[in-house]
Formats: sequence, C-alpha cells, structure tokens
Amino acid sequence: MKILLTGISGQVGWELQRSLMTVGDVICLGRNELDLSRYETITSTIREIKPDLIVNPAAYTAVDRAESEPDLAMSINGVAPGILAEEAKRLGGAIIHYSTDYVFDGNQNTPYKENDSTFPQNVYGKTKLAGEKAIQAVGVNHLIFRTSWVYGLRGKNFLLTMQRLAKEKEEIRVVDDQIGSPTWSRMIAEVTAQMIAQIRCQMVISGGDYLAEFMSEKGGIYHLSSEGKTSWYGFAKAILIDKFADDQYGQYKLQRLVPITTPEYPTPAPRPGYSLLDNQKLLDTFGLKISNWQQVLDLALDG
Repeated sequence: MKILLTGISGQVGWELQRSLMTVGDVICLGRNELDLSRYETITSTIREIKPDLIVNPAAYTAVDRAESEPDLAMSINGVAPGILAEEAKRLGGAIIHYSTDYVFDGNQNTPYKENDSTFPQNVYGKTKLAGEKAIQAVGVNHLIFRTSWVYGLRGKNFLLTMQRLAKEKEEIRVVDDQIGSPTWSRMIAEVTAQMIAQIRCQMVISGGDYLAEFMSEKGGIYHLSSEGKTSWYGFAKAILIDKFADDQYGQYKLQRLVPITTPEYPTPAPRPGYSLLDNQKLLDTFGLKISNWQQVLDLALDG
C-alpha cells in the first residue's frame, strides 16, 4: 500500500513517520515539498505520487494567530483537505485526516460524541470544521480523527512550553477552569498505524481491495483522545510537580505554580471551557481502549 504522509515536521506528522513505516510504502512530505496553501501543488504532487491512501496531519495550528490570519488558516485547514479528498477519490483511494475538540462550543458538561452539534468559538475551530465538511462533501472514503490538547516531545506544545518556562521563571500562572484531556501525539500515530495495519493485513489475506470495503463500512468521524479529564493547571502540575515526588520541581527554577481563571489570562482566540471527547465509538468499532491521560503522560515523560 502506497501512503502519502503530509506535515512531517508537525507533532503528529513526526510521530506518524515512525509508526507508519511498518504498514506500507510511505512517502513523507513536509511544507517545503507540499505547501497546502498552494493548491496547484497539491494536485500535481498527488497525481505524480498516486497514493492509495493520504494521511493528512498537516494543519495551521497557531490558534491565537489564526484570529489575525483567518484567510491563511482557512486555506490550509478548510480548503486544502477538500482538494486532497478530491484527488484521493479520483485515484480510487482514501484519506485519513485529523481535526480538533475546538469544533465544539464547550458548553456541555458531558463528553462530546461524534454526532453532537458543532459550534466553534474561534477561527481555528471554524477552519478545522470547514475541513471536515469539505472532505465529507467530496464523498471520498475517509477517516477523520478529532483529538484534543495534543502534546509531544518536539514542536510547539503545552508540555514543552511548561518545561521551558519552569527553567526560566520562579512562578507560572496556568488556567484552571478549562477542562479537557491531554493527548500524546505518539498515541495518535499508533492508533492510526493500527487502523492501517488492519486494512493491509486483510488485503494480504483476501487479495482484494479491502481499503474501499473497510472505509465504506467503518469510515467517518471518530473521537481520539486520552481518557480522563484535567485542567491546564492540572496538566502543568502533572508535568512539573507530580513526576518528581519529594524533589517536586526537579531541575527547574520554578517555585510556584499558580491556578488562575480564564479571564485572568486573556488570549486573542477564545477557548472552550469544556472539551472532553467521548471515545466510545472508537472502542465499539475497532476494540481500541484508550488509556488515561496520566498513564500516557508518564510514558511520554519517560521517553
């Protein structure tokens, strides 16, 4: 199976490079090779490579900057996925795409299911929702994974930001009234690889085009995030304090981690106050039970 992987310099894309190598012939492209804001290069590149499957973690992820760059964010997050989908359909293939908890407004107090109403509150969320709808409108075989609070061991993310600030500052103030579930980029990549491995295995056994059959039966939107819940403050505490027990701040300069409210930390883009995702559909369909965010974080911090 020939797989085209985009966005390899991003958190999820970087992990997918490693995870997908065992499940297919992977062509890895970064922004220099495939700029999703240049639509003509999308079509020409895909038609040259002719992949069976496109895996697209590439995205405009600067949530606050998107408020001042809505057109660029929409071109990458909203329009480009539709073009990728059109090319995948033209080739008789499929696409795996990644979306976000920010497509919801955050007004629920129970985890969001895939069919709950979407109502994004910031530009980033609106562009990611547009990307979902663009893929669906094409009618291509697809999987869309909505995930949340993604972190990893490279790139720009909350975990690395907290570790950096803890080395620079004696006090860090962190929002304590936004609730979600931190999700390791490697876990997202491994789940994706398991899905593709199922498809590849069945193709070898049956000798047929199981990719189309699989996507026809099981394609659609799935929520994929760690189980359990916390706040950004709780996440920071787990990163900087809980891991070190008696030597609670480890190698850090940090002396105080202070919980604050959302109004005390204004940002250009509003965030949902509650964005837990319900993974039950993933479990029911694929038998994949996702671990608690604290267990996964321990694995990530242990390297």
